[in-house]
Amino acid sequence: MKKLLLLSILLLLFIQKSFSQIAHQPGPVEQRMTDSLCSCITKLDASKMTNKEQATAAYTECVEKHIDLLTALADERKVDIGDQQSMEKVGIDLALNLLKEECKGFKQIALLMGSKEGSNDSGTTGTFYGNFKRIDNKGLNYFIITDKDKKEKSFIWLRQFPGSENFMNGGIGYIGKRMKIKYQEMEVYLPQAKGYYKVKEIVSLSVE
Repeated sequence: MKKLLLLSILLLLFIQKSFSQIAHQPGPVEQRMTDSLCSCITKLDASKMTNKEQATAAYTECVEKHIDLLTALADERKVDIGDQQSMEKVGIDLALNLLKEECKGFKQIALLMGSKEGSNDSGTTGTFYGNFKRIDNKGLNYFIITDKDKKEKSFIWLRQFPGSENFMNGGIGYIGKRMKIKYQEMEVYLPQAKGYYKVKEIVSLSVE
C-alpha cells in the first residue's frame, strides 16, 4: 500500500502539475521532511542517471528512507495516508519546497522524472558546429550557440560532460569561440510551457 501510494505521488508530481504553483508555508514536520529529502538527494550522483526509471527509483528510495516522517506529515496535514488524492497534494508540495529551496541536484532529477517513458539515451543523437554566445539560466543551464546565419540554437546542460567544469563561471572566456557539440534529443516536461517538448542535451563539447 505504501509503495503504491509513493508511486502515485511520484507519477503526478512532474507530469500533471506545474512547478509554477505558489508553494505554501510548510509546517514543522513538513520542513523536516523537506530537509531530510534534500539531504538524501544531494548525496546522489545525478550525473550517472540517464533515464526516468533511474531518477524515479533514486527519489523513491529517498522518500522510503523517511516513511516515518511521511506518516507524521500526513498527521500534520490532517489527511489519511491512504487517501491518494490528499497525499498527491502533499507530494506536490514537497517537490515545490525542494524547488523553492533550490535543493542541489533535485532539478536534474525532476527533469528526468518528468520525461516520457522511453525518453532516455537511446534518442536521436547529432553533432552541431557553431559559436558560443552565452549560457542562459532557466532553472537549468542552456548553452546558446549561433549557427552560420547567426541564429541561436539551445542545448541543455543537464549532466556532467568532459570539460563542463570550465563553464561553471558562465563560460565568459569562451564567448565567440567555435564549438563542436555532440547532443542527444530527449522529450521532457517543461513546467514553464506546461507541456512535453524535445530538448537537445549536451553529451560532449569541444572548442575548436
